[in-house]
Order: sequence, then C-alpha cells, then structure tokens
Amino acid sequence: MKLGYDLTLEQVQKLVMTPELRQAIQLLQFTSLELNEYLEQQMEENPLLELNNVQGDHENIDDYIKEKDEIDWKEYIDKEGYTYRPEKDKNIKEYNYENFISYSPSLKDNLLFQLNVLNIDEKDKKIGEILIEYIDENGYLTTTIEQVATDLEIHINRVEKVLSMIQKFEPLGVGARDLKECLLIQIKKDNNKNPNVEKIIENHLDDIAYNRLSKISKELDLDIIEIQDICDYIKTLEPKPGRGFSSSGDQVKYIIPDATIEYIDGEYIIILNDITGPRLNINSFYRDMMIQNKDPKATEYLTGKLNSAMWIIRSIEQRRMTIYKVVESILKFQRDFFEIGEKGLKPLTLKEVAEDINMHESTVSRATNGKYVQTPRGVFELKFFFSSGLATNQGDVSSTSIKSTIKDIIEKENPKRPYSDQKIADILKIKGIDISRRTVAKYRDELEIPASTLRKRY
Repeated sequence: MKLGYDLTLEQVQKLVMTPELRQAIQLLQFTSLELNEYLEQQMEENPLLELNNVQGDHENIDDYIKEKDEIDWKEYIDKEGYTYRPEKDKNIKEYNYENFISYSPSLKDNLLFQLNVLNIDEKDKKIGEILIEYIDENGYLTTTIEQVATDLEIHINRVEKVLSMIQKFEPLGVGARDLKECLLIQIKKDNNKNPNVEKIIENHLDDIAYNRLSKISKELDLDIIEIQDICDYIKTLEPKPGRGFSSSGDQVKYIIPDATIEYIDGEYIIILNDITGPRLNINSFYRDMMIQNKDPKATEYLTGKLNSAMWIIRSIEQRRMTIYKVVESILKFQRDFFEIGEKGLKPLTLKEVAEDINMHESTVSRATNGKYVQTPRGVFELKFFFSSGLATNQGDVSSTSIKSTIKDIIEKENPKRPYSDQKIADILKIKGIDISRRTVAKYRDELEIPASTLRKRY
C-alpha cells in the first residue's frame, strides 16, 4: 500500500447558501408578527433602514437594481434616490391597531371587583380574596374550605359563608366545587321551580351524558318527553362559567391576514396586506451623508449598511411575490371551494402548487406556514387548502369535502332515528364515495359529532 499526497482537479456541483439566500428564506418563513419584530431589530442595528409611512407611486425594485456584480451605490443614490412603495388601493382600509382591544379583564379581576363593592368587614374580604385566588380559569374552586379555614385559623362556617357569597357573583355557577354544584347554583339563580330538574342533576348527570333517558324515565316514573325537555334545559346551563374570561395575564390575540381574496365584478381579486411586505426606504439623512462624506472609513461603513438594507428590501419584495403566487395558485386549484364551500375542496399537495408556480416544494411550505388569507368564506390558514384525498367514483375527493358531506347527512337525519356510522357509509356510497364504517367514525369524531346513540331524541 502506497501512502502519499496528490493534487487532483475535479468539477462538482453544489448549492452554496449565501448569507443573502439564508436571509430570504428566513424572511419567507416568518409570520407577519415575526417579520415585524425582525424588521424592528434590523432598523435598530441599521440606521439606513426605516419604515416609510408616506404614500407614493408604486416603483418596481427591479427597475432600480441592476443584475451585476458590483454597484456604485453612492453614484446610484446621488442620481436616483431610493424608496420602495408598493401600490396601495385607496378603497382598502388598513388595519388600525388603535381600534383593537388590547386588554380583557380576567375572571379573577371580575370577581375581585364584585367582592370589593360589597359592604363586608375586612376579615371576610380577606377570606374572599384567598378563595378567589383558588378559583381556576373555568370558575371552579380548587381547594377545600377546610384547608382555607386551617390556613387562616378560623371557623369553617365563616369560610363557607364567604364562599356562598362568592357563589352569588357573576358569572352564574362560579365558585362551585364540582359540576353538580355548578349546575345547582345556576338553576337556583334561574328560579327554576321544577323539582325534577334538581333530582336529575343530583342523581343522573352520567345518564344525561350517555343519553340514557329511558333509564331516567323509568327510575323517576316520568314521561320520557318530559325527561327530554328537562335534559335539554340542563344542557343550556354553563358547565365552565369562567371560560368567557381571558386567563390572567393573557393578551387578546388577533389574526391579521397576509392576503385578501375579494369577489369583484364576477372575478376573484388577490390583495396583499402591507403587513406581509412593509414599505421600507433608505433614511434620507444617511443617504445625504453618504453622498457628501469624503471620509473613506465612513463611506465604507455606510456602503456596508446600505448593501444590507437593500438586501432586506429585495427579500421582502421576493416574500410578497412568493406569497402572491402561492395564493394565486391555490385560487386556481381550489376555485370550487370559493364557489360552493367545503364540499368543493379538492385534494391538493405542496408539490402540485410548487410545480404550478415553478418553485421548490420547501419554498411553498415556508410560504404557507403561519400565513392567513381572508376570503368571502372566512379567514383560513393557507395550509387549510392542502388536503389529502380518497379515490371515488367521482374522482379524488378531499377528506375535508367528505367531512362536510357527513356533517350535512347528520344535520338532515331524523333525530328520533339517527343514522349509524354504517348507514352513513351506505349513503356516501350511493353518492359515489366508497369509504368504510371505521373511516366514517374517524371523520365524525374529528368533527366532534357524537355517536348515533348519543344523538337520539325522543
């Protein structure tokens, strides 16, 4: 065996991830909120980059930036100046953050407010504050009155008295120790005079959950129609009285769509939201400094910052165009959805869209992740439009479309004789969709629709 050093020359092809390419990929996968946070950070680090709030005519970035190895930015700015302003439709209202609610009181805030307006002594108020601290976000007391009495070294009756006071607060049912007590509090405040309601809550909650109305009717010797009416009333009560409030410290969150699809004069129009590609420009103060400055070090520093700013601006424009092309392709493939709703949703893969817009599949994946579009049928994440499908007599049908059909079948069934999963599978087969009973059960569970035994009414 011979060991030694040799020089060889070979030609290979490989993808080089330049910093600029990494930046473009990073900006594309950002959500709108992440993009804004990133740009704020970049503007702090780069004095040449700033948001432009002044409206002007649209100017295409490619008209300014020529594809060549080196650009004399100083000469370029001196001649032209630079501002990128995407075209804005004056008929489209921009989102105004001042119109959004930034804070919503928590359940504890609400209960403490009601406690503080009561005319009670400070000791009882202190007990009340401690009890409220033990009430969870659903409105239930998570400790025992015995434990509170022990901790405060007071008689248990005093704690029980204060808890009874809290249980009269809004929302109805708050401060209960279990579901049964929560419902009983509500019917008492509702002044329900039917004694059978209380009996059923006390002894038959499990039977209500499993729709065993015949069992309740037999044990209470009541007509099953009356039992049905009582159970319908009980189901109108709130099992989680605290869920209408935000959790302590939570902020109200909103989805701001990256794009909007509007139906105007018989055709669908795509409008990109400015939040998906904010208007940016080069700070005029530093632009003038760069033109007039004769210090080589200052010029070198500003040139580097300018190059960085221009790459960010180009990457944002590329992000805008990629999202636009993806939305345009989705609109092309899922036209039936916009016409007839979920039943018209077709199976669609990232690969199909990627081939349609001549981009890599991973690029489409980044462009759809965490991005939303507002349509005449509601706001959807772009990933909603990518659905697996099943082969049927009518061609490939998306799982979302099949779920919508199952939901329609169940809504139109006779509630006294609800369809079994097998019967639904038979009906779907007649419609040209041949799926098993097990698949029907899976889709029904995903729709959070109970089984036929729990849907039956009398």
